[in-house]
Amino acid sequence: MSAQLLKFRTPGLDLRAGLAVGRIVFRALNRVEMGWAAIIAVSLVAKPPSLVAVSAATVSVCLLAGQLGVVRPALNRRSDQVLAGGDAPRSSMHRAYVAIEATKVLALSTLSIGLLSY
Repeated sequence: MSAQLLKFRTPGLDLRAGLAVGRIVFRALNRVEMGWAAIIAVSLVAKPPSLVAVSAATVSVCLLAGQLGVVRPALNRRSDQVLAGGDAPRSSMHRAYVAIEATKVLALSTLSIGLLSY
């Protein structure tokens, strides 16, 4: 499948509007993720499960921290330039964001399995 087919596309929505909406949506998503990460951390400290579950939780929280500390700021700088009317080059950070999201899904799936088998 072509990368072009995977891009977010909405008829009539220009790049600037799409970036503005995307920033709001991903900011909200990341806040929810941070809340869940805190709940998971407190739960794991209160009653430590298996090493597999703790490791998977640690990986997912570290990935979230990297995503919020490195990838999102880079994407925000680019979108700031575009929203201000500038022309910013395409960023490879989109691929990094997607890769981190996919890895988080695997880590959280492993965490779930580890907790269910505990």
